[in-house]
Amino acid sequence: MAEKDKLHTGELYFPGDSEILARQTECLELLYDYNHTRPREAQKRQELLKKMFAEIGEGCYIEPPLHANFGGAHCHFGRMIYANFGLTLVDDTEIFVGDNTMFAPNVVIASAGHPLEPTLRYNGYQYNMPVHIGKNCWIGAGALIMPGITIGDNVVVGAGSVVTKDLPSNVLAFGVPCRIQREIGEHDREFYFKDKKIPQELKDKFSI
Repeated sequence: MAEKDKLHTGELYFPGDSEILARQTECLELLYDYNHTRPREAQKRQELLKKMFAEIGEGCYIEPPLHANFGGAHCHFGRMIYANFGLTLVDDTEIFVGDNTMFAPNVVIASAGHPLEPTLRYNGYQYNMPVHIGKNCWIGAGALIMPGITIGDNVVVGAGSVVTKDLPSNVLAFGVPCRIQREIGEHDREFYFKDKKIPQELKDKFSI
């Protein structure tokens, strides 16, 4: 099996393979173009994202600079996803993100890992495991999401968290390592921040 065919199988492979590097360079050229667009070039950004990503839905907005090992080529983004400055996608294999998810600044989503065995690591071998993030999640600033992680729908991950285990839907989780703190529920339908109440007109408008 060619090294490039191991990117998505979870097997150990050598990322310095010439075929892999050639493909990666093509992807990074598009990423360079994206990161050097001007703020007024919204249409150009959208056109580039469609070329760069494996899938990207309508209404997605990603603030440059975006960092991505393969320029988003292994990323599957749904609709209306927002990413603030400095999103890093270690997209050596597939990363899936559901509709309406938001990323605060400097979030890292890593799909690549390196063996603990020192000789293999010294010789440059790695493996990749896909990451799945559900719909309508909010990933806080500086959060790190590790290879192979699955996060459910409606999850809030606190700033600075290191996510090393899967998270179910409808929870607030934070910490190093990231742990579930509680379910999102009745309290959150009354207050949006500390003692700040959700206005009744918004509750009525969205049937909260």
